[in-house]
Amino acid sequence: MRHAVRSAVAALRGAEDADWDARAGSLEWSRWETVEHLADDLFAYAAQLGPEQPPSDTEVPFVWSRRNPGGPANVVFADRAAGAAGLAQVLEACGAMLAAMVRTTPATVRSHHVFGASDPEGFAAMGVVETLVHLHDVAQGLGVRWEPDAGLCDRVLARLFPDAPADTDRWPTLLWATGRGDLPGHARRTAWRWYGAPRGAGGE
Repeated sequence: MRHAVRSAVAALRGAEDADWDARAGSLEWSRWETVEHLADDLFAYAAQLGPEQPPSDTEVPFVWSRRNPGGPANVVFADRAAGAAGLAQVLEACGAMLAAMVRTTPATVRSHHVFGASDPEGFAAMGVVETLVHLHDVAQGLGVRWEPDAGLCDRVLARLFPDAPADTDRWPTLLWATGRGDLPGHARRTAWRWYGAPRGAGGE
């Protein structure tokens, strides 16, 4: 988790003068909104692991709001006056929160996610996927090279996408699994989800 976020922050800091209000890849959101959404995801995953009795059927009840019509509903927003460097710092802070919660939460803990209850490892894997694919969205048009470590991609594919092919290049496969790319021999996905249920007895 920390490696993924550090890599993302380093990439963003190489594009501080970019147009952050342009659309992020194929998303409807701007690049700024997409990074805010990513930071908010990492914060929210950390929050799900925080209570002594994590919720089993809902998110921790923060107030979610939108700054712009059609924009993401977040708890976390970055101060525009702080610029892109401030936005990257917000992402870094939220990633650190999730990494810390995963490290200190017992592996037996389960908490709610819309795709089914998950464990700390599952929330870490979700955070990594969010980071890798949303940086892909943002990096398009920024002139920033973004190709994550194949080993990291392989780990999250194995944890969250058990139906993904195992004999293909890992980064293109993760993009395919999340509806962002083509993979030879496999139909492009127009809808997708991950499977965060803990592995082993009772898991998927």
